[in-house]
Amino acid sequence: MEMLTPEEGRTAVRLARSAIENAVDGERMVLPDPPEVFRDKRGVFVTIKRQGQLRGCIGLPYPVKPLGDAIVEAAASAALEDPRFPPVSRSELGDLDLEVTVLTLPRTLDCPPQERPDHVEVGKHGLIVSGLGRGGLLLPQVPTEYGWSSREFLDQTCVKAGLPPGCWKRADVAVQTFEGQIFEEKAV
Repeated sequence: MEMLTPEEGRTAVRLARSAIENAVDGERMVLPDPPEVFRDKRGVFVTIKRQGQLRGCIGLPYPVKPLGDAIVEAAASAALEDPRFPPVSRSELGDLDLEVTVLTLPRTLDCPPQERPDHVEVGKHGLIVSGLGRGGLLLPQVPTEYGWSSREFLDQTCVKAGLPPGCWKRADVAVQTFEGQIFEEKAV
């Protein structure tokens, strides 16, 4: 899958910022004519932080929409629909830091469940755990922010899915890895 250039990454962050501003104002975002890479279907997450604290994070883990559309949808959803937080208000916009993470296609870990920690690279992989009617995802930057080992990362992804830690050891629980290209916008 094609990597984005630094300029395309800046465009992705600007697009996310515009989508959030439009969503907060109750306006529908009209996507400008994007560069070619934004027409490719890609998974993406938009993370919003305020004063270093998580304020919203939603995305599309699978490539179901063109990247430009996926960024707009994820950004608006992270601002207004993350169930962990109240909707972002206009007065907060200047205090927000944005992060856009463009994902590679998730791949199922093809190994016995007990060997999964050996195949997860902290700082490189993001994880998706699914099984028992539940699913959860953590981005590649999360375990490095918390100093987790690959086992802790697997456990915490299970918890995010609403499953017990260690459920990744079960054969009926699937674990997928993906990589993410991270682009940041810091509030000045």
